[in-house]
Amino acid sequence: MKLSPRLTVLLTALALTACAPQTSTNSSSDKDDKTGTLRVWLFQEVGNKPKENVVDSVVAAFEKAHDGTKVDVEYIPVETRAQRVKAAFNDPKSAPDVIEYGNTDTAGYVKDGGLLDVSEEFGAWNEAKDTDPTAKQSVTVDGKVYGAPFYVGVRALYYRTDVFEELGLEVPKSMSELASTARKIRAAKPELYGLVVGGAYTYGAMPFVWANGGELATGEGGTYTSAIDSPAARKGIKAYTSLFSDDNCPAAKCAGFGGNDTVTAFAAGKAGMAIGGDFSHAAVEAGKVKGEYAVVPLPGVAAGSVAPAFAGGNNIGVLKSTSHRTLAVELMEQLTSKKTQASMFAAMGFLPTFTDVRQRVAAEKPYTKPFVETLSAGTKFVPASPAWSQIDSSLVLPTMFQEVISGKKDVAAASKDAAKKMNDAFGSAG
Repeated sequence: MKLSPRLTVLLTALALTACAPQTSTNSSSDKDDKTGTLRVWLFQEVGNKPKENVVDSVVAAFEKAHDGTKVDVEYIPVETRAQRVKAAFNDPKSAPDVIEYGNTDTAGYVKDGGLLDVSEEFGAWNEAKDTDPTAKQSVTVDGKVYGAPFYVGVRALYYRTDVFEELGLEVPKSMSELASTARKIRAAKPELYGLVVGGAYTYGAMPFVWANGGELATGEGGTYTSAIDSPAARKGIKAYTSLFSDDNCPAAKCAGFGGNDTVTAFAAGKAGMAIGGDFSHAAVEAGKVKGEYAVVPLPGVAAGSVAPAFAGGNNIGVLKSTSHRTLAVELMEQLTSKKTQASMFAAMGFLPTFTDVRQRVAAEKPYTKPFVETLSAGTKFVPASPAWSQIDSSLVLPTMFQEVISGKKDVAAASKDAAKKMNDAFGSAG
């Protein structure tokens, strides 16, 4: 991909290659070979070639700087990562040295004993000081760092500019205005959802909980207690589930929607508004609404405020079983460096986790502005507990939302049951 002169200058200026020295020896291997083959597992993307090009450049520079060292990169399907990573943890001889992983997987991988503690190296790495706080939180468990953030993704409010202009609507500045605007759209254009929402869209729903002062859980030191049934969280649950109605997004249609369904509906021209990510941009651009939409941060409860968004994304870490600790940590830093993240943004649209790089490269792509504003306003993350993967895969929160939407339970009962399931999971995780 051809870079603009401005971004090319930025990449040159950010090309830092210094590596922190080895300062700790918490690897499960008794070796720290300075030559040999480093195995790397990265996620395979839809349209993976641009990512490969960026990685190939990093690898070529790394191999040139380390005589006698070869880097073998394998791109693995995201869908089967759990099985592959578990097998790697159980069989160090076949395990990679460096892996890419989802940022909600950190605590579980740490509990399984698979990730290397790189706290000292990360702390000594000059670039790390510019890491977004929430991104750093996603690699931190019990105060120790187990990797480096690779990219971050957040959601914001997509809306139809043509529909708003036709109906004389103002862009909503608060959550109450969001709901009333959605209903105005539905009333004037019953063929459209006002704000398309999904009962299985956890990270589209959570900003309503967070904006109302609620939390997923509270705790410290790795011990968590669910807070999804607190008065503030229940207020947010009610605000979100009230949008599943015939005058906005009928429950019969929308209760089963996930995030992809809501973005697909918006891109197809079936909704006036939708909550979508920076990573949804390409899909919307390829849809019927191209040229007829805009994006703003999702409004919070107070007029002019921004609702906290979930900070998704991926990290890169080193396996504890590596026999090339020093080299593996340095490669991790190079794969997640400012230079690489700027290149990956240009190639794939992944938002950098470094605040300074994010602000600069965003100027190259104006569509990122509302997402960068959302990140700057403050984001939220899931509990740093190995229990989260169980809570997520068990659909605890979607089940809660859908029970309320269907009328099977009221908010109090549904959130109480969800809290119990979450606490059971937290307790079993230790």
